[in-house]
Amino acid sequence: MDRDSSFDKIISACRTNILDILEAGGIGHAGGSLSILETLVALYFEIAKIDPKNPKWEDRDRIVLSKSHACEAMYAVLGEKGFFPKEKFKEFLQFDSMLQGHVEICTPGAEYSGGSLGQGISFACGLAYSAKLKKKKYRVFCIVGDGESHEGEVWEAAMFAAHYKLDNLYVIVDQNHYCTLGNVDDIMNLEPLEDKWKSFGWETIYEKYGNNVTNMIDDFKKLEKILGKPKCIIANTVKNNGIPSWEKEHIHHVSGKKLADGLEEGRKLLK
Repeated sequence: MDRDSSFDKIISACRTNILDILEAGGIGHAGGSLSILETLVALYFEIAKIDPKNPKWEDRDRIVLSKSHACEAMYAVLGEKGFFPKEKFKEFLQFDSMLQGHVEICTPGAEYSGGSLGQGISFACGLAYSAKLKKKKYRVFCIVGDGESHEGEVWEAAMFAAHYKLDNLYVIVDQNHYCTLGNVDDIMNLEPLEDKWKSFGWETIYEKYGNNVTNMIDDFKKLEKILGKPKCIIANTVKNNGIPSWEKEHIHHVSGKKLADGLEEGRKLLK
């Protein structure tokens, strides 16, 4: 089996997991979850050094979902990777469940309890700086949204990472072009985004096909060779990738009839 077909099977399984999670909760953040799925699969199934049987392994790579409202994607991948039984998906959003509407560290494999946007990248900087101080070899991967990049804290963290030459830190900007209020650049234009990250001292790759898992893997491997500076991939993605009706409407939250229709559409496409 070639690499592409192998990852296609994993992507399909994880997309099915996302649909199951959304159905269990009756509501969820579909758009941003479906846009980052390939990034998470690249990290958890190829790039990151992790051990599902030992989630707190001291020398593991850390994966921080700063845009933690996209929790359905992380839960889908963690479950598929074996961090916890997939039967747990049925408990999404239930009282006392470890699978809530934003990622929390009570979930096996999660490194960060999210909430307010912009904070996760600062947390990731702290993890990366700590590794340097302790002379540890682990890396930190942090996924931020393009809408999240309107937050000033993102750019404070970017300055910090460059100043301390945190070459063990990778930021992936999920550029799906839409946030809860509408088109990202209509609200506050981020372009030229690639030049911004470069000007802050980051080695930066613009990935035109951010929903292609093998492209993302190749980008991570290129950046591994760069020393002395933090690294960024701007991943051009499609919000709600894989569910055509949701893609057209740029849906953020989904519930009710739109959820039911999208679940039916998605499952037909996955057969």
